[in-house]
Amino acid sequence: MSLNQTLAVKPGAVALMALMAATRFHHFGTPFALPDASLAVFFFAGLWLGGRYLFALLLMEAALIDYLAITKLGVSDFCVSKAYVFLIGSYGAMWLGGKWCRQFTVLSVATAAQRLMALVAATSIAFLFSNGSFYWLSGRYPNGSFAQYIERVAMYYPPYLTSTLIYGVVIFALVSAVKSLLGAKATREAI
Repeated sequence: MSLNQTLAVKPGAVALMALMAATRFHHFGTPFALPDASLAVFFFAGLWLGGRYLFALLLMEAALIDYLAITKLGVSDFCVSKAYVFLIGSYGAMWLGGKWCRQFTVLSVATAAQRLMALVAATSIAFLFSNGSFYWLSGRYPNGSFAQYIERVAMYYPPYLTSTLIYGVVIFALVSAVKSLLGAKATREAI
């Protein structure tokens, strides 16, 4: 691959970066803001785009957004601790889950189910990295116990998984619809 191909702007990458920039300010959303789409962004970047440079660029974008949100927009810094570095593992799990799904190329109910299962598995692993590291390493729970951690999992895992699955289903549906429309248009033009 040439340097020009490596540096070429990819519309899909720009769209995913814009989605992260638009949603990263609130983990679970508010009445006025969508929940954070970062997990889905990393999953789809791994699935459709790949490349370690894009992965690094997305990590830098996430850190920059967090920095600006905290220092300029008054967002709480409660979640920023020495465990923050474990987000690399969380996003890596999503990225690798997406890359693993590249093998499912035929659009069918079976491949959609396999991609959905991969999205659930990657999101669950990402949760263990981010939530587990925060609970055990952040210093916010100095007297933490396994029972308390399980309570936190029960509280935070459902919205963590749900928002990522909603983004996943919506993005898969939109991309599939666009591909179908483009395929139909190409078929009409070929006739």
